[in-house]
Amino acid sequence: MPSRSRGSRGAAAAGSQTAPTEREPRQRVIEAAAELLAREGRDAVTTRAVAVAAGLQPPAIYRLFGDKDGLLEAVAEHGFAKFLASKTVAPHPQDPIEDLRAGWDLAVEFGLDNPALYTLMYSEPTTTSSTAFEAGMKILMGRIRRLAAGGWLRVDEELAAMIIHATARGAVLTWLSLPEPQRNPALLTTLRESMVVTVTNQEPAVQATGPAGAARALRAALPEQTVLSGAEQHLLTEWLGRLAADG
Repeated sequence: MPSRSRGSRGAAAAGSQTAPTEREPRQRVIEAAAELLAREGRDAVTTRAVAVAAGLQPPAIYRLFGDKDGLLEAVAEHGFAKFLASKTVAPHPQDPIEDLRAGWDLAVEFGLDNPALYTLMYSEPTTTSSTAFEAGMKILMGRIRRLAAGGWLRVDEELAAMIIHATARGAVLTWLSLPEPQRNPALLTTLRESMVVTVTNQEPAVQATGPAGAARALRAALPEQTVLSGAEQHLLTEWLGRLAADG
């Protein structure tokens, strides 16, 4: 292949150095805002302060994010992505209930380590549409599906997800709202164990709770089977739902 001339190589190199992508200043602003948030709190995250910290002019904030609310939404998304990156998921945990505890502890630990960011993430209703938030919920639903398939789940999968998510979120926000002398670690342990007792069985549900537990386990396995027709599978799902609710 013929080599490019020295001049064209130089022009290409100069172009790559002098034409930053749109993502670079955007990410710089988000990280500057997140640092300000962590260091000085939400009131410190003004467009002017963030622009100065990011080395940009204030109008750039409006061009990149629309307004301050858009910037805060981007910082919240950054928080969800940061939390997602911290997750380690065992595809086949030896003990699914201990795996559930570990996931809950990880979520709470993240909140306690990043109080201002966590409060922003979970105080804005719109942030629950975050791509990273949805990816994290998929991981949680995977944990719950393994519990259900093994007969360990006491309640419906969707309800289990809401309980797990609500108890972790409530634990962090309650802890952060308390004066430091009143922050008793037993609060976190008690909330976690209450969650475990509420959504799981100490023995496999197939053995411990009869038809209701068996129905939940079978329903969790249904997506993997292809023997039934669509109508038959729909009818079986309805029956299993009624049996599961009876428990």
